[in-house]
Amino acid sequence: MKKKAKGRIVIDRERCKGCRYCLSACPNGSITIEEKFNSMGYYPARFTPTAQCTGCTRCARMCPDIAIEVWREK
Repeated sequence: MKKKAKGRIVIDRERCKGCRYCLSACPNGSITIEEKFNSMGYYPARFTPTAQCTGCTRCARMCPDIAIEVWREK
């Protein structure tokens, strides 16, 4: 049986404008919205470290602000 890749993402909270495109793109629900504003007055996205991220890169490809980095380990 093939083991799924484990991933994690890093979101630049100052670059994120809270558009929520990454939330709708994530198949595992690994992203939420923070409850505190960033310095630009937006509620940025936040990665949930306990989530089942596979490193699929869908969130990063959807991000219009290029605020998401994806890391994957095999």
